Amino acid sequence: MTDDRSTRHEAHEIAQWLRRHPRFLEQFPDLAVTLVVPKDGGASASLASYQLEVLREKNRELTRRLHELGENAQLNERLAVRTHQLTLALMRAVTAEEVLQTMVAVLGEDFAGDAVRVLLPIGPATPANLRAAIECLGGVPWLLALPADDARLASVAALMAAGEPCCGRPSAERQALLFGGPGGERLASAALLPVPGLGLVAMGSGDPNRFYPGMGTLFLRMMAEALATALARSA
Repeated sequence: MTDDRSTRHEAHEIAQWLRRHPRFLEQFPDLAVTLVVPKDGGASASLASYQLEVLREKNRELTRRLHELGENAQLNERLAVRTHQLTLALMRAVTAEEVLQTMVAVLGEDFAGDAVRVLLPIGPATPANLRAAIECLGGVPWLLALPADDARLASVAALMAAGEPCCGRPSAERQALLFGGPGGERLASAALLPVPGLGLVAMGSGDPNRFYPGMGTLFLRMMAEALATALARSA
């Protein structure tokens, strides 16, 4: 009997507290869903309606998230297919110049790069096939072959040393180094792909949201590794 009185007293206190704080359920909508509403309607109808609205809102949120997951899955599938096609194209290239030409062409066409650049610092450790490719390509605008001690390389030195792709708006120094020249001023975002032990591939876009900080870089790393492997095979 004492327990029953205590329970009724606590319930009375809770009811009084809720009357003083009528917006309590807005902070804890999940609690509203779990409450048992009497079936006789009346004053409880508004709470039942609120519970229904909370459930509807959760359903809308779940539907939105499911739609986003579906879109991301489709995007990743397209990227996976294009990356695979790029890898196959690089495997078919025989010489280093063909490898570089293939990389630039695919990035520009299949990955919608408004401007593509290949930066190759040239020093004593530069492979002979890359030196021959630079000479063979004869100064094409997308190939930037610079002495390894060129001061302008300071803006990308840390990036190449880290070996991790970088996306976002390029700094003024990187913009001038990589995209200086015709059309360079239109580029609002870029993806920079360090190629292990060789240099850097840059893909720029006039769309500021095309390459943004925080976007996934898995496929970019795969493309850079495929390029490095293809160049090593062509040696």
